[in-house]
Amino acid sequence: MPVTEVRRLRGRGPSRHAASLAVPVRARFSVTPTQFRRVTYLALAALTLIVLTGAAVRLTDSGLGCPDWPRCYGKALPPLSTHALIEFSNRAISGLVGVITVVVFVLAFFRRPFRRDLAWLSLALPLGVVAQAVLGGFTVREHLAPGFVMAHFSLSMLILIAAVALAWRSTHEPGSRPRSDDRLGVWLIRLLLPLGALTIFAGTAATAAGPHSGGITGQHVHRLTFKGADTLSWVVHRHATIAALFGVAVIAAWLLERRRGSERTLEPLTVLGILLAAQGLVGSVQYELHLPADMVWVHVGLATATWLALLWAVAAAGRLVPSAAVLRDEERPVEVSQVRGLEAVGRTR
Repeated sequence: MPVTEVRRLRGRGPSRHAASLAVPVRARFSVTPTQFRRVTYLALAALTLIVLTGAAVRLTDSGLGCPDWPRCYGKALPPLSTHALIEFSNRAISGLVGVITVVVFVLAFFRRPFRRDLAWLSLALPLGVVAQAVLGGFTVREHLAPGFVMAHFSLSMLILIAAVALAWRSTHEPGSRPRSDDRLGVWLIRLLLPLGALTIFAGTAATAAGPHSGGITGQHVHRLTFKGADTLSWVVHRHATIAALFGVAVIAAWLLERRRGSERTLEPLTVLGILLAAQGLVGSVQYELHLPADMVWVHVGLATATWLALLWAVAAAGRLVPSAAVLRDEERPVEVSQVRGLEAVGRTR
């Protein structure tokens, strides 16, 4: 073999071969923005599903189907009991949801181009699921105490905020959506968020005072009784009042945005208004029918959908343009001396 051929083959050493393989490997494990957006919506759907399965556990009186945590009756698998199987199935689904959120977090680092904001938001999802699992364990150990049950549902709503923000930001690249100059409309929609959160919190209080404790007959489960026998009626009426105020605020925001022709917020506000109307109807009927479990589950599902629609409306409203003070500073007229100096430079050229 000629010396030149030997030198050429030696030049193709392991280091150069590895370098040539690096580009295909990196490309193989890269995630496009479209692919990442899809997995974020998958995570959002999974985190919404776990809210509904958790409500089903309580409404089937299976909240203490496994009286200990993380095991069930001290074993890795539950006994062949309906309540134990329902509770353990919810835990298994929660584990699957946790895996999905971890996958989303890992894929955020393989997304090309990489975005730091998406990585931070995706981190909030598995952390939220872990916190939810720990809180769920304490809820079982405290025998479904009202405060723990209310916190359990409220934490789910907080996790959905991060999930919606992640899905929304992965859908829109930075700077792709122009900022809004409708300060009144944007702030009115933003103020709907705390009002909606207060409505949901009042709903969890009504649940904690209601007949569906989550435990079977014979299991002692604490309920809210700060008004004695009238606690449920008192809480439900306050919940209805807050929900009515929330509905009026949504209608006001919808009318304002419709008058101003804001297309990007009109659709989510319309969906939000329809869901609120359905929620009010279901809530009234279920109260008159003494809170049947199946209608309560529908009520919880509508509440979750309403919360998602509210988050959608807030995200669609977007960010505001800089304040008038900033605009005045940016549009400050140029001094006459500066203009003359520029003209002199132009003449010299």
